[in-house]
Amino acid sequence: MMINSKHNTDKQLTDVNKILAFLTNIGIKHRHETLDEKTFLPGLKVNNGTLLLDFEKGFYPGDILHEAGHIAVTSETTRTCLTGDMKHHDHQAAEEMTAIAWSWAAACYLDIAPDVLFHEEGYKGASASLIEAFSTNTGFGYPLLYSWFMCEQPNHPNGYPNMLKWLRDDAYTQAQLKKLRL
Repeated sequence: MMINSKHNTDKQLTDVNKILAFLTNIGIKHRHETLDEKTFLPGLKVNNGTLLLDFEKGFYPGDILHEAGHIAVTSETTRTCLTGDMKHHDHQAAEEMTAIAWSWAAACYLDIAPDVLFHEEGYKGASASLIEAFSTNTGFGYPLLYSWFMCEQPNHPNGYPNMLKWLRDDAYTQAQLKKLRL
């Protein structure tokens, strides 16, 4: 259900506050701002790597995690350049799937209900399928998280959706790859 300044529930506010505290804790910047332009997701926009939230227009709480996922899986060298539609920043199918996988991991970590993340108004009608896939560990997108050393494989005892790192760190990835070559 969409949340805005006039229509919200205690549960929605709790979820939003939990999500925003988490984003602050892991280093993803966010702020409340009135958005005058139409945005890809209602009431949300990424601007220079910062997530903007418009409480007047409203947004879906789970979409916060999705947009944060795009920020998180972008290289730290270009993260602050992210603005607007992610397609303009080379976020194609692989990065989209990885942002979805990241958002699932974050929702699990925060104990956010699957239908809050994959709400009925999003994901082109595939919400139920996504909930089923990720709930049964047959989701997608984690291979890139794994290749960036952000998580272990799902079959690992502490594997995906548990995360080792919440933000992509290319220097860390290179250091881990170097260890593998020794």
